[in-house]
Amino acid sequence: MKKLQAPRGTNDILPDEQKYWRLFEKTSTSLAETFGYSRIDTPVIEDAKLFVRVVGESTDIVEKETYTFKDRGGDFITLRPEGTAPICRAYIQNGMHNLPQPVRLYYYCPVYRYDRPQAGRYREHHQFGVEVLGDSNSTLDAEVIYLAWKLLNDLGISNLIPLVNSVGDKKCRPNYIGELKDYFHSSVVDSCPNCPRRLEENPLRLLDCKEKSCLEVISSAPNSIEYLCGECLEHWESLLIDLKNIGVPYVIDNRLVRGLDYYTRTVFEIVPQDSGSQSTISGGGRYDGLIAQLGGPPTPGIGFGMGIERVLLELKKLNHEIDDAKTTKILIAYTDESSKAVGTTVRSQLHRSKITSVLAPSGRSLKSQLRYASSIKASHAVIIGERELENVTVTIRDLKGSEQKEIPQGNLLSYFGKG
Repeated sequence: MKKLQAPRGTNDILPDEQKYWRLFEKTSTSLAETFGYSRIDTPVIEDAKLFVRVVGESTDIVEKETYTFKDRGGDFITLRPEGTAPICRAYIQNGMHNLPQPVRLYYYCPVYRYDRPQAGRYREHHQFGVEVLGDSNSTLDAEVIYLAWKLLNDLGISNLIPLVNSVGDKKCRPNYIGELKDYFHSSVVDSCPNCPRRLEENPLRLLDCKEKSCLEVISSAPNSIEYLCGECLEHWESLLIDLKNIGVPYVIDNRLVRGLDYYTRTVFEIVPQDSGSQSTISGGGRYDGLIAQLGGPPTPGIGFGMGIERVLLELKKLNHEIDDAKTTKILIAYTDESSKAVGTTVRSQLHRSKITSVLAPSGRSLKSQLRYASSIKASHAVIIGERELENVTVTIRDLKGSEQKEIPQGNLLSYFGKG
């Protein structure tokens, strides 16, 4: 029989890895709530039409990468491929436009894309993100970029470059797209498997092509900034001032468009300085027409998504020691069934006082039990043997030092600061 394994592009998050995930969630939650954001959770599955309408039918995500299926009721369902569209749907469905605006939200979610697995990017991966809905001011664009950049710096990842660009809006973007079409009609690389199709369906996506044969052509393409209307240009210039004022060391990238159709005006990515082709750690932008596109009231919005696996890959490169000691961990060791019975009672006392403790496995010598204590990184061993039973005491051994002392059972909680 073939050995069962997790599907390609998915991973188990094992106990030794959990300390990195806990650090990320603790740091990101604290920062987001400090900025006034509230947590939201949406379903893993959504109506497939949501992503066709929002992400764009001609994007690679919808065309090639979504997990879409017909359920038993005959409805087409999609496993969430990104975080923004479900939150916009929830904003409309739950009447959040009636709340004081802007509404600041943050989320954690697994996302699913049928893509080629690579380091830090899998078919099932996890995102942290924020969305701000209900305000079009460039100050919020700067806030969102700053929050993403600060989170990564707070985690110790400081070799970062925020890349920024503006793709305009529905008033000025058509002129820019016209210029792109004229340019690429005479320059598009026929050998590229994607660009000829993109030229007809979504010319902005030409700038996002990673094929080596296309990069030289893309480098000389028209810049979107030169085609911004007055309002978009004012918004862009205000954003750059805001970023400078809060100390974000941005770089303008005229080729940056992001991979989703819904973006307007500001788009950004955060990449490490030693970046490669799959280097983006976080990215996002403004989507002022998205809520209305889904049937809600006209509502501006901006947000970012951050691949948690990608962040943890960078975090591990730093080799920082992560203190994973949530509480004192104690192993209860015993020498026979009578002392084991007392150990079970002692363990219950410790648990009631929120002290992490485990009972040693049965059938092992005391020496073997203490080796086991070291293997699970216990800080102390509570030993109960024949003498301790007779004296109604326990022996506490400090496994990180060499101290050992015998104390009355009734003093155990006070010894660990809980009495």
